[in-house]
Amino acid sequence: MKKSLFGITVTALVAMAVASCAQSAGTLARDRRPGSKLDGRESQITSIISKMTLEEKVEMLHGKNMFTSEGVTAQGIPDMIYADGPFGVREEMEPHGWNSIHLANDSSTFFPTGSALAATWDEDIAYLYGKGLGIEARMRGKDMMLGPAINIQRIPTGGRTYEYLSEDPFLSARLAVGYTKGMQDQGVAVCLKHYALNNQETNRGSVNVIASPRAIREIYLPPFEAAVVEGDAFGVMSAYNKVNGYWCGESVFLLDQVLRRDWGFKGLVISDWGGTHSTVLSTVAGLNVEMPGSNWHGKALIDSVKAGAIAESVIDQRVREILRVRLAIEPVPEEKANSVMTAQPEQAKIAYDVAVKSVVLLKNEGDILPIDLKKVKKIAVIGDNADKKMSQGGVGAGVKAKYEVTPIEGLRNKVGNQAEIVYAQGYAAQQGRGGFGGFRGQQQPATNGDNAKKLLDEAVKVSMDADVVLFVGGDNRQWETEGSDRRSMMLPYDQEKVVEAIAKVNPRIVFIAVAGAPVDLNIVNANAPAIIQSWFNGTEGGNALADILVGNVSPSGHLPFTYPIHLEDSPAYAMGNFPQTDAPIGADVFVNLVGNKSAEEVQNGSSNRGTAVYSEDLLVGYRWFDTKQKPVMYPFGYGLTYTTFDYSDLSSSKEKYSEKESIEISFTITNSGKTAADEVAQLYVHRVDAEVEWPYKELKAFKRISLKAGESRTVTMSVPVEQLKYWSEPDYDWLLEHGKIELLLGANAGDIRLKKTVEI
Repeated sequence: MKKSLFGITVTALVAMAVASCAQSAGTLARDRRPGSKLDGRESQITSIISKMTLEEKVEMLHGKNMFTSEGVTAQGIPDMIYADGPFGVREEMEPHGWNSIHLANDSSTFFPTGSALAATWDEDIAYLYGKGLGIEARMRGKDMMLGPAINIQRIPTGGRTYEYLSEDPFLSARLAVGYTKGMQDQGVAVCLKHYALNNQETNRGSVNVIASPRAIREIYLPPFEAAVVEGDAFGVMSAYNKVNGYWCGESVFLLDQVLRRDWGFKGLVISDWGGTHSTVLSTVAGLNVEMPGSNWHGKALIDSVKAGAIAESVIDQRVREILRVRLAIEPVPEEKANSVMTAQPEQAKIAYDVAVKSVVLLKNEGDILPIDLKKVKKIAVIGDNADKKMSQGGVGAGVKAKYEVTPIEGLRNKVGNQAEIVYAQGYAAQQGRGGFGGFRGQQQPATNGDNAKKLLDEAVKVSMDADVVLFVGGDNRQWETEGSDRRSMMLPYDQEKVVEAIAKVNPRIVFIAVAGAPVDLNIVNANAPAIIQSWFNGTEGGNALADILVGNVSPSGHLPFTYPIHLEDSPAYAMGNFPQTDAPIGADVFVNLVGNKSAEEVQNGSSNRGTAVYSEDLLVGYRWFDTKQKPVMYPFGYGLTYTTFDYSDLSSSKEKYSEKESIEISFTITNSGKTAADEVAQLYVHRVDAEVEWPYKELKAFKRISLKAGESRTVTMSVPVEQLKYWSEPDYDWLLEHGKIELLLGANAGDIRLKKTVEI
């Protein structure tokens, strides 16, 4: 009787929580969502569920093995097969572990990582990215890819900044939609991760994120909302952390109210691996599948139904949501999976296209770039990263790449015998520094003094008589990794000392930062006339970089995040809310799982709670720097080319717009240089004399434009007025503030070329 009463209490609490949010919300996403490919099979699903036993239903609600959950064997419905992503299909592994089974055909294309994709500022290329991944996932017999990873880059030092897209919700949303559509058009479901507010690795399995409803809606949820509403995403992964006191995997607010009711999501939610914390509450809230085991959604769930703690109708609903996805995704016959090599030239071409559009030219004093091979006859290449592959390393996402072109290989491919290329390592990357579950880069890693001096001396000697020095530095996949955050942005392995030593004998240095996140460039900037932000740029990354270095292609990448002058200038650090000091750093939940810890040990590893208060609120990334008028090293959206662009003739279709309209603008852009190139025009909005509190400006539209030398073009952009709304907590709705809006058009957040004021 007590258990039955407990069941009623849980159900009542959930109902009350939902009812408290379910006010009139006429502009919520569910009202503007187009039809879903998950629709149209409800009668068939009802018939299937009616024939299932309770035990069969519960079998579907937890992992069968590490990357599979149960189908309905008695009715011929196959298992759901997942694959790790988000920038390549993970190799085949043992069913219940993390060890490779060493197949001959499971080498995949290594696509550029998330921040590289975001640096393209190109929704069409994001579609091709998702398409390429989807094609390879189908070849491997996968039903759902665990990606894209679309959390906001809140801190520059985040261990997974390289996986995520951007600090800006609008840019992230547009790319997430492209990625989602591209993959699902190939018959593979996406699994959006990590829902939600998983913005740090430090204590991610236990930290309680405290954020305002408005910041949650306007900053952290838009990429997920767009991928669900516009992209028709089939899957979502709940994050490890808590949000405002509730585990993401059992949050009625996140899983039931926002995801299913507000956005109209009809697919399935799986937990992050080891991220389930309850039986009844997580199931009622909307978690479909516990991964990878059955600690909570196995026998405990059967017992809870029999005891009256949860109604079987709730189980039926969770099964229904899984079956919608299972029936929408055609299974790949086992005999066809892995029958040919996964990586194919067509996908490698997509990887190249992403990489070449992502490289960001940050500095080019004296036009040292592109390298003129008619004059440059000796090129010194310095740095461990010049000859280092980045498809694997650290913890978490990795790709068994068929091949990966390193920077020095790419340069040799493109230069051939036109110039001599000499190489020196310069510095030695130490492996396994920093420890998982905490921070990396608290101090420079210990190095062998004699070896470090030998490498430095060799780099200086090689550089002395070179016509140009390409220093390939930055981070690596051990330094930026899931499971831990960096303590600082400082370049590891004493790279700065090597740069300073080389600059004394040869000032013609091009520094190439191979990194997925910002690094400290203060010393580099003082010593190198040219700086490039490359990335962990995939299978064809070396060829793409070399094409830009020698001028075969003009660089066109733009930063998806702000480069602060000092780490302490960035909002979370400036506000003192990261790193948190109210709890010690605990063992990482996923690292424990990979280490074959028991379910109890994994949960115990999450006992250090900690609280992350997002006190910067809406002022994330450039919103902070603009509003607080803090100088930056390189602004959001920044990127140079080998030409120049002029903007002129900004006009709007009207002077005053109503709520249901779109602001239509046009302008002329001219390539005023001598080289064909792409520009990314960016439109921001600034509220004039607003009563509601806003960041100084926010990105609301962008467009990549290709122009030949001397070419001009009239370009149009559109901003639906609905996108200018703010989230009102009292109204539980998006509201529009009327008044004047200043439209700011420019090349980046710090370079506004044209302005136009309209009224809403």
